[in-house]
Amino acid sequence: MNHQSPLFSILVANYNNGRYFKDCFESIISQTYQNWEVIIVDDCSTDNSVEMIRKLIEHDERFKIYVNEENKGCGFSKRKCAELAGGEICGFLDPDDTITSNALELMVNAHAQYPEAALIHSKCYICDDNLNILKEYTNGKNVKRRDDFLNLDGEIFVFAAYKNSFYKKTSGIDSYFQRAVDQDLYLKLYEAGETVYLDEFLYLYRIHNGGISTNTNMRKAEYWRWVVNMKAAERRNINIETVFTDNFAQMRELEHFKQKYYSLRKFEAVQNFYLRIKKIFK
Repeated sequence: MNHQSPLFSILVANYNNGRYFKDCFESIISQTYQNWEVIIVDDCSTDNSVEMIRKLIEHDERFKIYVNEENKGCGFSKRKCAELAGGEICGFLDPDDTITSNALELMVNAHAQYPEAALIHSKCYICDDNLNILKEYTNGKNVKRRDDFLNLDGEIFVFAAYKNSFYKKTSGIDSYFQRAVDQDLYLKLYEAGETVYLDEFLYLYRIHNGGISTNTNMRKAEYWRWVVNMKAAERRNINIETVFTDNFAQMRELEHFKQKYYSLRKFEAVQNFYLRIKKIFK
């Protein structure tokens, strides 16, 4: 790796997030580290994403946009981003999120400091639709080498940057996956080399209704997380039946509690309504 100023490939897979891309764009061009390129793959968006993105990037040759001929899904688009990347260091930035102005500089320095690290991950802020900070993401931490690590608590999260040389040792992003694509990538890089936790806030993660893994899509994301986990277990030749059943039992218990709680609230509401009516006609 060129330790002086390696090329950093910022990878952006977009689908119908044109209205948020300006924030993403401005966070990129404000970077203190300037040797970067941006690979954008649009997954045949049905909004005005491509038009908006092209207008923003038209005067900067460091941005390159590719448009899928048909909608292929998140896994396909992110794999294409990775394949088109020419940088020695790569990191995914979702089009509805942003990075801090020193994110690339700190990542480049950390990769130079840890040459055996396949992946370096950092801290992030959880934000609302307008990028107002709601809270700090607190699950990130250093993770030890072990066969049964599956990132179940989100110890590895954004901003995460990997060395392209280590990525090429893996089978790459699975183009079949519709969600949990980053989780699949993290686990493969975890298997390929060392991981390092950078105790810095480098990423602003936006929560909104259209998020691929948030709000109404959370259950779908959870399903794909377990597909990722099963694939990882197969690669490592380990049995994660107990891990799955323990977690599934916890999820069922939580779901049962929620249903019981809402049923009780519904019963109380009907009962209170009946009592009010009874008073009126008493």
